[in-house]
Amino acid sequence: MTRHKVLVVPREIAGERLDRFLTKHVPGLTPERARAMLDAGRVRIRGKKAQATRKLWGGEELTLEVPEPRPSPHASVEGPELPVLYDDAALIIVAKPPGLVVEPEGRAASVVGLLAARCPPFDVEGLVQPGVVHRLDRETSGCLALARTDDAVAALLKAFQEKRVDKRYQTLVLGRPPDTGHLEGPYARDPKDPRRFTTRVPSARRAALTFTVRERFREGALLDIDLDTGRTHQIRVQLSEAGFPVLGDSLYGTEEACKHPAALAVGRQALHAWRLEVPSSATGQLVQVESPLPEDFLRGLTVLRGGA
Repeated sequence: MTRHKVLVVPREIAGERLDRFLTKHVPGLTPERARAMLDAGRVRIRGKKAQATRKLWGGEELTLEVPEPRPSPHASVEGPELPVLYDDAALIIVAKPPGLVVEPEGRAASVVGLLAARCPPFDVEGLVQPGVVHRLDRETSGCLALARTDDAVAALLKAFQEKRVDKRYQTLVLGRPPDTGHLEGPYARDPKDPRRFTTRVPSARRAALTFTVRERFREGALLDIDLDTGRTHQIRVQLSEAGFPVLGDSLYGTEEACKHPAALAVGRQALHAWRLEVPSSATGQLVQVESPLPEDFLRGLTVLRGGA
C-alpha cells in the first residue's frame, strides 16, 4: 500500500538536481531512500518517471509514491514501564526510567524499541518507530519527547534550533553552591580522554546553564537547572568543573561524590529531567509536562536530609 505526497518546487531552487532537492526538502528522506524511490519510479513529474539527475527549473509539481513504513527491527515489548506524559498525532512524551538507553544498542531494551512495539503508529524514515530529536543519558531519568512522523521530527528540530523548547532538570550535588548561578563557556571533547567533555579547552561551541538552589543540606544541595544549550553531558561537566559534582557521577564526579551515602542510595548519577515545554506541530500549542522524582532519587534526598 502506498500514499501519495505532492510537492511544488520553489522557484528559488532552480537549477538544483532532483535527488538533492528531495533529500534537502522532504523530511525523513535520506539519500538512500531518495535514490531507491527514484530508481523504482516512485517520483513523477506530470505523471512521468523522473530521473535523479534532472535539473529543476522551479514551479514543477512532484508526486511521490510513499510506501507504508516497515516494521522496526528494534521493536520489543520486553522492558521497563514507560509512563506516557503526553501523546498526540505529532509527538509522544514519556517519563524515561534510569538505566534505559534512548536509542537501540545491541539487544538491550531502548526507548525507541519499546515505543515502537507498545505505542504505534509511527512513520519515521520509512520505519514504524519514533524519531529521536533530543536525548537523555542512560542513567538520567525524566521527560523525553519523541516524534511520530518525519514532519514532526523536522518541526521539533526547528523548535530546538529556535530555542522554543524549555528543559528543566533537578540534580543532587556536593558542595556549597551559591543560591543562583550562571555557567557559560567553551565546550569540546577532552583531548586527554575522548569519552569526556570539558569547558577548559578553546572551542567555538558554547555551553550555558543557570542553576538555583531548591534545598540545602549540610554536605550538598538540590539544584534546579535551566539549560540554555543542550550539549552532551553538559550539566555534569559544568557543575563538576565549577566545584559541585553530581552525586553518583562516575565519569565527572569526585571519589567523594561517588561514595557518599546519598550517592550509594541513588545508585546512579542523581540527575532527573523533571519538566519539559515543547510545541506540538499537531495542535500548534505549547505542551507542558512534569515527571515526578523517581524512587531512587528520593532515597538520596532522604539521606541528605537526615544529615542536614
